[in-house]
Amino acid sequence: MKKSILVFLCLLTVSSGIFAQTKERPNIVFIFSDDHAYQSIGAYGNKFAKTPNIDRIAREGALLKNNLVTNSICGPSRATLLTGKYSHINGYKNNDRTKFDITQQLFPDLLQKGGYQTAWIGKLHLNSLPTGFDYWNILPGQGIYYNPQFITTPNDTIRKEGYVADIITETSLDWINKRDEKKPFFLVVGQKSVHREWYPDLQDLGAYDDINFPLPETFYDDYAGRAAAKDQDMTIEKTMRLKEDLKVHLDYNKVPGYKFFPEEKKKVLRDYYDKITKEFDDKKLTGKALTEWKYQRYIKDYLATANGLDRNIGKILDYLDKTGLSKIQL
Repeated sequence: MKKSILVFLCLLTVSSGIFAQTKERPNIVFIFSDDHAYQSIGAYGNKFAKTPNIDRIAREGALLKNNLVTNSICGPSRATLLTGKYSHINGYKNNDRTKFDITQQLFPDLLQKGGYQTAWIGKLHLNSLPTGFDYWNILPGQGIYYNPQFITTPNDTIRKEGYVADIITETSLDWINKRDEKKPFFLVVGQKSVHREWYPDLQDLGAYDDINFPLPETFYDDYAGRAAAKDQDMTIEKTMRLKEDLKVHLDYNKVPGYKFFPEEKKKVLRDYYDKITKEFDDKKLTGKALTEWKYQRYIKDYLATANGLDRNIGKILDYLDKTGLSKIQL
């Protein structure tokens, strides 16, 4: 008998999903996006972002609007998922050189004991190898967007050609296709997108260039009376680096994975960001005008990167439909 399937999308700040209750143990697909703001998703009210597949999960499942974030930093958020503990209890508080303590109780271990086959594919970023998983194939550290490496065994790392979101999805679907169909499965699809520095799939470059995004109401907030917020280092004006984040006068040879592209793909990347550099040089902006230009460049690359994420979520949903895994068996 085919199992029902639970599909969860976790944004580090919110989770939503399609799920159904059955007498059988359900298969579970848990999709992580990385540093993905709920405000950048159509289902949460963004009128510009193209997120039809994420919106489908919300429409056919549940849209959560009142959540507690245990830790929204990328690595520690995964530690809270695996342990069910706050960061000061599980020991993984920051993205630093701390090794995640794999000797504590982790829920995939419990799933295995309950007869599940388990897998983690994509980004983990916990300075330790996965435990509690029958199969894993993970990015080293943060991973890179173009032609990334993957750790496949404790002693083996291989490079794969292509865009990271595509590769993670293809590997995930291949694992589902080859699984033991007699057992229920739990799969984590750990996407890198849309973590800084926001490199879109080449086909998505410029996807939002014809839009002038309205500034958020809090764009010029001076954080008066809020010491912690005032001292934080994540502002458009001060934090956004022209070269690395906004790709102005980009040193292409330092773009992670660029050297592994064939020349025609290198040209696509260069042509696009050379155009951005020319725009920046021609405008000669200063003050608030420069800060607002930085915002436009950031949000356009950010949402273009999210396009590739959403497209790959669609591939997973389509696969589950095609194989009948998405059908509810009562």
